[in-house]
Amino acid sequence: MADEKTTEQKTADEKKATPSRRSILGWGGAGLALGAAAAGGTTAAVMRKDDASPAASAGDAVPFLGEHQAGIATAVQDRLHFASFDVTTTDRAALVKLLQEWTAAAARMTAGHEVGEGAIGDNDELPPDDTGEALGLKPSRLTLTFGVGPGLFEKDGKDRFGLKSRRPKALIDLPAFPGDNLDAARSGGDLCVQACADDPQVAVHAIRNLARIGMGRVAIRWSQLGFGKTSSTTPDAQTPRNMLGFKDGTRNIAGTETDRLDKYVWVGQKDGPDWMVGGSYLVARRIRMHIETWDRTSLKEQEDVFGRDKAEGAPQGMQRERDEPNLKAMKDTAHVRLAHPDSNHGVTILRRGYSFTDGTDGLGRLDAGLFFIAYQKDVRDGFVPLQTQLAAKDALNEYIQHVGSAVFAVPPGVRGKDDWWGKALFA
Repeated sequence: MADEKTTEQKTADEKKATPSRRSILGWGGAGLALGAAAAGGTTAAVMRKDDASPAASAGDAVPFLGEHQAGIATAVQDRLHFASFDVTTTDRAALVKLLQEWTAAAARMTAGHEVGEGAIGDNDELPPDDTGEALGLKPSRLTLTFGVGPGLFEKDGKDRFGLKSRRPKALIDLPAFPGDNLDAARSGGDLCVQACADDPQVAVHAIRNLARIGMGRVAIRWSQLGFGKTSSTTPDAQTPRNMLGFKDGTRNIAGTETDRLDKYVWVGQKDGPDWMVGGSYLVARRIRMHIETWDRTSLKEQEDVFGRDKAEGAPQGMQRERDEPNLKAMKDTAHVRLAHPDSNHGVTILRRGYSFTDGTDGLGRLDAGLFFIAYQKDVRDGFVPLQTQLAAKDALNEYIQHVGSAVFAVPPGVRGKDDWWGKALFA
C-alpha cells in the first residue's frame, strides 16, 4: 500500500526520533540512563537479593543495584583494574553531575551494554560514547565498586566541596608503618573505582570509559592491573595462591556469612555517619615482593615464614588446609600466627587482593607482588592494628615491602533508578 513505510524509512524515522547525545547535557543523567536500563530489562538493574551469590558462569552479569555495592562480598573474579582519581574540578555541581554519569555508565557496563549511545553512534562526525573494545564480549561478572578518599573532604587545608564536616571518623589518614617505602605517585586519591571481572579487557574497558567520561573533572592519579586473585569469598572453591606460591585467604570471610559481614565489614546504624550505613572502608596497599630472594630460600624456611605447608596449605602440625591452626606450633614470627584473629584481639577483615607483575625495576628484577585490598567496618579497628603487628614482627617482611597505599570510604549500594554513587554524601 502507498501509505506503508519501507524498513529503511522506519529505521530513518527511528533515528530522527532518538535524541543525539549532543542534544542533552552530557550523554544522559543517572536517573534517565539508569531508569532506561531498568525499563529495558537490563540485568544490572535488578536488585540483589544476596550480594554474595556466586555467578553461574563467567559470562553472567552481577546485578548492579543492591543494599551494598557489588565487588566486596561478591564471589571474587579473576581480574582487576583498580583506579584512583584526583578531582580536578572545583565546581561541586560538576562533581555531582560526574557521579551521576558514572553511575549510569556503570549500570550499563556491568550488564554488558555499551555506554550512552554506544560505540557506533548515529553521527559518524562525532566521537562515539563507548570506546568499543568490549563489543561482543560478555559481562564477565564485571563489578564496579566506588569509593571516596580523604582528599575529597579537605585538601591542602581547603574544604573543597563543603564536605569537610561530613568526613567519617573511620576514614583516617593511615599512620606510617615500619618498613614502608611509599611512592606518593602510587598512593592516595580523591575517588576510586575497583573494576573486577573474569575478562581483563572488560575490566580495563570499564575504567577507560569512566576516565573518559570524567575528562576535565577528574584525572587518573594511579591505577593497578591485577591477575590471579589471592583471596576468595567462596570457601568451597579452591584457595588461590599468591606470587610466593602459598595459598592465601583460607580463613577469609565468606560472601555468604552475613553475620560476619555485618560484624566486621558493613557499616551499621550505630557506626555512623548516616550516609555510610551499608557501606564499608577500603584499604589498598601495593606490596612489592622480592621474589628473586624468595626463590633462593629453602622450602623449610618458606614454610616457617608462612606457618603453613606449601603443598596442601595446612597449618604447621596439621594435615588439611582448613584444620584449625595450632598457633603455638608455629614460630612467633610466622605470618599466619601474627595475622590470626586470636593474635589480634579478634581483628578480622575481608581480603580481596590480586597478584601483579609490572615489568622490571631496571635492575633485572621483576616488579611483582600483591595488590592487597581489604574491606572492614572501621579502619582503626581493622587494618591499622593488624598491620601494626605484622610490620613489627612478621618474618615475611624480609621478602616484601609496602610501596603504595590508599584508604577510601565505600558508600552503600545504589538502590534505585534515582540513586547514584555518593548521593547521600551530597544530600
